[in-house]
Amino acid sequence: MALRFDASQQLRTGQHLQLKPKMIQSMEILQLPLAALEERIERELESNVALELVEPESRPDADGDPVHENSEDPSAEQFERLRRLERTYGEQWDGDRQASRRFDGERDGKLAAMANAPSRGESLDEQLEHQWSLVEVPEETRIAGRRLLEFIDDDGLLRTPLEEILDQSRSLPGAEWSIELLERTLTRLQRELDPPGIAARDVRESLLLQIHARLRDAEGQSAAQGWLDARELVEHHFDDLLHNRLPKIASASSLDLERIRAARDRLRGLSIAPGGELVEVAERPVRPDVVIEYDPTNDRYVAALQSGSLPSLRISPQYRQMARDRSVDKDTRRFVADGVRSATWLIDSINQRRNTLLRVVEAVVARQREFLDHGPHFLKSMPMIDVADELGLHVGTISRAVSEKWVQTPRGVFPLRKLFSGGIETDSGEDRSWEAVKAKLKEVVEAEDRSRPLSDRAIAEALEKQGIRIARRTVVKYREQMGIPSARQRREHR
Repeated sequence: MALRFDASQQLRTGQHLQLKPKMIQSMEILQLPLAALEERIERELESNVALELVEPESRPDADGDPVHENSEDPSAEQFERLRRLERTYGEQWDGDRQASRRFDGERDGKLAAMANAPSRGESLDEQLEHQWSLVEVPEETRIAGRRLLEFIDDDGLLRTPLEEILDQSRSLPGAEWSIELLERTLTRLQRELDPPGIAARDVRESLLLQIHARLRDAEGQSAAQGWLDARELVEHHFDDLLHNRLPKIASASSLDLERIRAARDRLRGLSIAPGGELVEVAERPVRPDVVIEYDPTNDRYVAALQSGSLPSLRISPQYRQMARDRSVDKDTRRFVADGVRSATWLIDSINQRRNTLLRVVEAVVARQREFLDHGPHFLKSMPMIDVADELGLHVGTISRAVSEKWVQTPRGVFPLRKLFSGGIETDSGEDRSWEAVKAKLKEVVEAEDRSRPLSDRAIAEALEKQGIRIARRTVVKYREQMGIPSARQRREHR
């Protein structure tokens, strides 16, 4: 059987979407929240020699670029020095941006940020390791303890079974590995490590360890008895306690409802994640990208971007001239031209972000006047596709514009995306968003009699009386999203 190979040419037509780098950068900048945009600008200032800050005392030159008022001749000695640096930029130039910062008279933002940044605190692993190193134990126990610490989760609990830890440790030197050794060491860890509850194998065991510590430090018979009652609940009635079955606990124990409620209140002061007490979670503060304020003179709401913290940028006049100077060698001129082009794209992208975000927010203000006047219950349905059609933009552009952005309003600070949602039409013909429905649902639950809490079906019926028709399963979905417990868990036993 013979094989034959033929070569031929075929012409095919088709459409392919290719995004230019400038468009890609514009979409990326549009999606960044304010804090991330500031970081992006700082990185660009560090890496792009053609991008610089506009100084407050600058004035515009003939090309519209600000220049320093005190610069008598920007193209004389300083420009010549820049030219010499550029001709030898190579690795030395790329690695020594700090020199050009000093030359331009700019403050090194990276060094300033490093100087002002707080020192990194010890991690949970480091703190527990340090505590364990101070405990006097046999060497084999010390080695086993360090091994167990490697499996502790961020919340301070040890959820990995000891059998699994043993299987992964048999080949490690320094100890005769066995379940007995791990159990003995774990007991010592739980007794020595602080805060109490660390190294527990589940939440229930962690609570018992914390209760034991409270009992040890209790002052007075009343306090000790209260913690004994709490231990009784956790040791023997934990599942019933989680499901709020207090009468069942009362009938199965020697505790009455009053003592059970008092013990439950004590348990609320304990931690289900004791490791979190050692590590401070650095939460970044919310910084609104947009502020909406009421103008009483004209009886309207006005939107403004919070861009005051963004630095003013410009293309360096010296580098712009260098990119056009034919006397500069070709490689240097190409390097400078790339920097000028990248800086131009960044500035254009930031301006585009500003214009797009403002247009989107102004559309929100126009549609959500009732929400701004009266609160979440009056939030209207506003799908992104409707705003995109109104502004003549792609829905993906709207999505990027509102992504991770926050808006400050007279009704509080909200994620901008929260104002965009579908919704329903009430029996009275009013348009309400799903967020408004959630607000109504929460209002119904807060007004209920906690001794006889409303079931999910009863909540749906209560909303229907207000003209909002949603299914029981939708009530369950929204209730869980808002962290509202079930009727059984909300019930208060008297």
